[in-house]
Amino acid sequence: MVGEKMLFIELFQPFAQYRNPFTFYYAQSYPLPPKSTIIGMLQNSTGKYYNEDFWNLKVSVHGGFESVFWNYQSLIKGDISISKIGLVNKHDRNPLGKNIWHPLYHSNMKAQRTPVYQQELFNGHLYLFIKGPEKIVDEIHHALEKPRKILSLGRSEDVVYIRKVLDLDSSSVERSIETVKKNIWLTYPTYIRLKVDGKLFPMKNKKFPVYSIPVRVEFWNDGRPVKNKAEINKKTERKVCFEAVIYTGLDYVIYLSEEVEVETFKLNLDGKNLIFKIPPDFGWL
Repeated sequence: MVGEKMLFIELFQPFAQYRNPFTFYYAQSYPLPPKSTIIGMLQNSTGKYYNEDFWNLKVSVHGGFESVFWNYQSLIKGDISISKIGLVNKHDRNPLGKNIWHPLYHSNMKAQRTPVYQQELFNGHLYLFIKGPEKIVDEIHHALEKPRKILSLGRSEDVVYIRKVLDLDSSSVERSIETVKKNIWLTYPTYIRLKVDGKLFPMKNKKFPVYSIPVRVEFWNDGRPVKNKAEINKKTERKVCFEAVIYTGLDYVIYLSEEVEVETFKLNLDGKNLIFKIPPDFGWL
């Protein structure tokens, strides 16, 4: 495509929790960040919050975390506000059905809290491929090489450390496309779209984890998309678009029922030879 560029990002994330909204009795985390979370980080890095052009970027995420653990937390229900007595929480404890306020701390009648198990990920080594218009990709490249702020991926406390940003159109990256008939050997876990234009990914393996991940998140006020953070209020509508993806494991072999194209990237990072394989039709979110 004319004017299109590709970017490679290597990052490290000590802790993460990519909340799966389809879990209710406990807070499950997606194994890798979904597209909406990645786009949110890129918008934040460039200072272009809610810029709709970023949703046209193609993303392929690879890597994983060293371990998973469960954290028992007490989450606060209802709205939070600031008053003369400090932070207060609004919820319905009144038998007459009226909303009343209670302080978050230092009171016998404190805010309403709900204990819940939350799945968290530890020590993440992630590799992101970004593809899109040259102008936006160059802006992301510059913003990530010299970050103006602390970046996070997921929750605000889930900080990330950018280790490497590479222009994939440079001569230092070896790229090739081939047609594969029998299997694809993936070095790192990744997401693969389950269906594209009504066609299922031709995978023989009948047992594989499938997630419905958010790929686009928009905020609307009275039928108009939000353009600035200052426009967000309690009546803002959040619209989320989900897509079904296959999650592959470490050193995972995908056996194919029919041939597919596979794009291979070979990179040398600090003496390490890394190989990533992306089916062009199914591997980009």
